[in-house]
Amino acid sequence: MASRRVLSGLRAVRQPPPPPPPPLLLLLLLAPWAVAGHAGKYSREKNEPAPPSKREPAAEFRMEKLNQLWEKAQRLNLPPLKLSDLHTDLKIQERDEFKWKKLKAEGLDEDGEEEAKLVRSLSVILAKYGLDGRKDSRVVSSNFIDHGPDDESLEDPRLEKLWHKAKTSGKFSSEELDKLWRELQHHEEKVQEYHALLETLGGTGESHENAIGPVDLSGVQAEALASRHAELKDRLRSIGQGFDRLRRVSHQGYGAETEFMEPRVLDLWDMAKSANFTEKELESFREELKHFEVKIEKHNHYQKQLEISHQKLKHVESFGDQEHVARNKERYAMLEEKTKELGYKVKKHMQDLSSRISRARHNEL
Repeated sequence: MASRRVLSGLRAVRQPPPPPPPPLLLLLLLAPWAVAGHAGKYSREKNEPAPPSKREPAAEFRMEKLNQLWEKAQRLNLPPLKLSDLHTDLKIQERDEFKWKKLKAEGLDEDGEEEAKLVRSLSVILAKYGLDGRKDSRVVSSNFIDHGPDDESLEDPRLEKLWHKAKTSGKFSSEELDKLWRELQHHEEKVQEYHALLETLGGTGESHENAIGPVDLSGVQAEALASRHAELKDRLRSIGQGFDRLRRVSHQGYGAETEFMEPRVLDLWDMAKSANFTEKELESFREELKHFEVKIEKHNHYQKQLEISHQKLKHVESFGDQEHVARNKERYAMLEEKTKELGYKVKKHMQDLSSRISRARHNEL
């Protein structure tokens, strides 16, 4: 009996151990631990970029130099309406510069005249808004709420004299005086832009005109010079016609026959009547001016609302009620964006109408 137990014990000792698990099974058993150990390296969190903590504000313009001018104007604390006008002018400038780049790439500006026009227009913008770094730069304000006829004078003594005569004549209602004031301001801005343009042209035209001996100009240069002088001549003619009309109105009043109310529309209508339009073309132009005036009135409405919102925002900020401040900031931002949008449309429409008059005047229609 004892021998049997010994034999069974020996057999148990000699029995080979169980085989190890296959490699695939071992891999499946260890995989969760391996993945868990390397989760930091291969996890979704590590391989997908984290969302930015704060979104960068989009640039106002696509061209860096225009963004720099816009930021400079904001540092100068220009009035809201003036900033809105500047934004419109810079948008137009940007559009024209991209058009020119396309022309240049196609080899269509060989004489460089289109590029020179862009330089001149940017120089006018710098002077108009006091961004040219000159200490004697004076910006004509168009804010007819914050800076009304009662607390602002005109730079041109001739215009100041017309304004004083109209105020004391008794021939104008309060609404007509407001209209006349806007016309006088608009005329002053035109004169300012003309002088800025004249200065940018500088010695180029004058030196050739005043030279004693003959000046050898290539055909391309002569054509470019003639184009610049034509632009100056058109502007000067518009200024002269505008002043004659303002002098007549300040003496006689507006009268019942006044067809348009907005200064820019009145300017365009006066120029159109002296251009080479046919009777049918002039009538069509008159109808388009009516639509243009409605567009300007809508823009003026938003400008006034923007100025009111600006004053209200400053008032609310002085009390420090964060809820009211946030609400007023939101409304101000909405009005600011709408004013910029309408300002661009008005400026572009006016450029198109002015170009039509210019072409008619030079018999290009």
